Amino acid sequence: MTTALVDLQPEALLEEAARRTGGLTDLGPGPYVEPMRRFVDSLEQDAQLNANGRLIARERILLHTVNRLQYVRDRGLYPEIARQEIEKPVFIVGMPRTGTTILHDILAQDPSNRAPLTWETMFPSPPPTAATFETDPRIQACAATFPDVFDQIPGFKAMHPMGAQLTQECVTMMGETMITVLFHNQFRVPTYQDWVDHEADFAPVYDFHRKQLQHLQSRHALDRWVLKTGAHMWSLEHLLATYPDARIVFTHRDPVDSVTSYASLTHLVRTMGTDHADRKEIAADWTGRLARAAHHALHVRESGDHPDAVFYDMRFTDFVKDQYREVQAIYEALGLPMSDGAAKRLRAFIDDHPKGKYGKHEYTPEEYGVDPAAVHEAFGEYLDHFGLRG
Repeated sequence: MTTALVDLQPEALLEEAARRTGGLTDLGPGPYVEPMRRFVDSLEQDAQLNANGRLIARERILLHTVNRLQYVRDRGLYPEIARQEIEKPVFIVGMPRTGTTILHDILAQDPSNRAPLTWETMFPSPPPTAATFETDPRIQACAATFPDVFDQIPGFKAMHPMGAQLTQECVTMMGETMITVLFHNQFRVPTYQDWVDHEADFAPVYDFHRKQLQHLQSRHALDRWVLKTGAHMWSLEHLLATYPDARIVFTHRDPVDSVTSYASLTHLVRTMGTDHADRKEIAADWTGRLARAAHHALHVRESGDHPDAVFYDMRFTDFVKDQYREVQAIYEALGLPMSDGAAKRLRAFIDDHPKGKYGKHEYTPEEYGVDPAAVHEAFGEYLDHFGLRG
């Protein structure tokens, strides 16, 4: 298929999504089509996509649109979904590349914790059931999509392990609203991301996020949800308005390391769809965006407007030294019980996933044009508040 034949126009995408779902057209409440148009416009204007990139972008939009249509359809078919209560969910939030993915996977080993897995967020309809949660054919369908990714971007697994039965983060689930930081990581869409940073209304994002959790737990509920994404920094007030009793683990790392590592990941991901990925531009662009998001989240925390939320701050350096000790500290700080069986499973997973199991992720600030002094200045308030200087 040539580039010219890959139609990214919203009308064509909506028609194709309807075809793939047997005629579904109800996207439910919320401004889905408008943010889709903004995303598509930025793809056309900014992303410099090659032919493969246009295919990837098309399938990305179609995946989220099909899922959205099916979430809305299923909510009408299965009344028990709307009756689900979401109580005291645990969120891992913080700067990117601060151990959040492995921490999420560790916490998911506790039989009392319900984390969204990649297969069920990729193919959420119909709602997954407890009886077939380990054998659902959608697991294999999801797993079949990964070899292509690993073939196209060797080294990605060392940066960000992926698997059908590993955890998935909320930033991907937010794609079902077309308002997500995910898109500017995968594609160069600064015009769209500027809108997300400064103008987008996140209230509908969290309204739909809650509906997604209700959907996923309606036939397979455990004691608590364990969720994660650094993208919650952009909209922490909306998260806490939706889940006022949330338990939140905030992860911290020297932003020089965080920005450089994230730029490395972003550059690698973007090379799948463009021949013009620029390491230094990516690092400079994300430095300002991440600093703004970190300071925004800090101000929300310090506002005093969310007295029922509980926070625990985790330093990346402490987590690297002793993962299990940090997990114990999280459970204690958030008031979570840990059974002997859970402790055994958590320890076993940690032992089976040592640092570097899937390869070594190497990068330097110089390679990405990262000036440590400038980054520290941009993150000054954040560094001072959490005592991260030096």
